[in-house]
Amino acid sequence: MSQEKLLQKAILRVLKPLIRILLRNNIPFGAFSEMARQAYVEVATNDFKVEGRKQSNSRISTITGLSRKEVKRLQEIEESSDSHLTEKYNRAARVVYGWVHDEDYQNRKGGSKILSFDKGDYCFTALVKEFSGDVPPRAILDELERVGVVEIDDKEMIHLVSRAYIPKTGINEKIQYLGTDVAALLNTMDRNIYEENKSKYFQRKVYYDNLPSEAIEELQKLIAENSQQLLEKIDIAMAEHDRDANPKVKGSGRKAIGVGVYYFENNEIKEQGDE
Repeated sequence: MSQEKLLQKAILRVLKPLIRILLRNNIPFGAFSEMARQAYVEVATNDFKVEGRKQSNSRISTITGLSRKEVKRLQEIEESSDSHLTEKYNRAARVVYGWVHDEDYQNRKGGSKILSFDKGDYCFTALVKEFSGDVPPRAILDELERVGVVEIDDKEMIHLVSRAYIPKTGINEKIQYLGTDVAALLNTMDRNIYEENKSKYFQRKVYYDNLPSEAIEELQKLIAENSQQLLEKIDIAMAEHDRDANPKVKGSGRKAIGVGVYYFENNEIKEQGDE
């Protein structure tokens, strides 16, 4: 099979779960087609320039197969940005990080303290001020409560119920993470496949296709526990070098890195009979 056919087959597999999500949200093909056209123009404009030359609409048209008129129209559409989502995520995540790792906010057993909103030296307000700057503490609390990371008891005390800022509710935020997380994986794969002169990014998976249904629950628990431990270990290491979490860190530039772990399961392979 040719490389082109292999790529088409791979893209079709990528598109199927994406189309499923689009249809769940009543987004028809016409809307998807418009988004695809816009993406083609943005990528051709930003990533396929000829060194020393200004990227022209004629070249973009040639690369994408779209007319110059269509290219011009699509260029006038404001490019999407995840900056608001990223900023909100960073601020909330930093607060949770401090609550989990700062000794001042840990109890005698090493767990996270139950905090009052604004009473005492180590209250929620102080936590937000230390780890998230001048953002209003109430806004951070509302966000963490809304997505299920904290709970407030009948005495108005705040309990941390998740060691990471991973929204448990709020479908809009989860849809936004679809864009950031899947894009991150595809960018890693693009580098590993096509940028041979650069170092490879870590990309691994473990996969077995003939497991009995009875083993799944135990394996899910094992995967979740070990993945959480790994991510928490990496989280601590990253935070030591992050200038938002640790303002004393020196150095040049501003890099964003991350690691994602996800579980997948399917029933595409026909069940085998007992032997």
